[in-house]
Amino acid sequence: MSKSGIIRVLVADDHPVVCYGLSAIISAQPDMAVVAQAPDGREAVALFRKHQPDIILMDLRMPGMGGVEAIRAIRAVSPDAGIIVLTTYQGDEDIHRALTAGAQAYLLKGMAHDELLEAIRSVHAGIRYLPPPVLKSLAERLPGSELSPRELDILRLIVKGLSNKQIAQHLGITEGTVKWHVNIVLSRLNVSDRTQAAVAALHRGIVES
Repeated sequence: MSKSGIIRVLVADDHPVVCYGLSAIISAQPDMAVVAQAPDGREAVALFRKHQPDIILMDLRMPGMGGVEAIRAIRAVSPDAGIIVLTTYQGDEDIHRALTAGAQAYLLKGMAHDELLEAIRSVHAGIRYLPPPVLKSLAERLPGSELSPRELDILRLIVKGLSNKQIAQHLGITEGTVKWHVNIVLSRLNVSDRTQAAVAALHRGIVES
């Protein structure tokens, strides 16, 4: 917190209306002020370096550098930075990646204003803030469901609708190797076919549409 006792906040979101609304809510509080707004992750990192805010409100999906990458970059500069993810996505993989990168709170954009303000004050006080829907998604995340980089590549191509033969040609591997990896992907996602795998990948945030 600044010497004046004000919590200084940086808002990062690629939707101007969202930035405006968040800034209005935060600036109406006597103990908070918005010091900068960023339309993407790269600008958020630059503005963090410039303004050194107490709290960063970070969207996940932004053009260029996304939220998770920006969180990692800010953490590399300032390990103690207070970072709150504010997004429409509540897939367990989205949440897991954000928290692993260093976010201390994960909020959904449909929440009440009071919850946003409570989260800002909590994170500023050094307390992690995870609302019940987020905790529920994390609790449902299957143990041992991590995919290798190769398995992720194949899953992305499954989501795009490619056949095993097309995936093999695209990745420069044999069709037999693709089939082996597909079976592993289905097992890790706890699904029985490629369609279910694609749906699960998009729903959980493992692959972006």
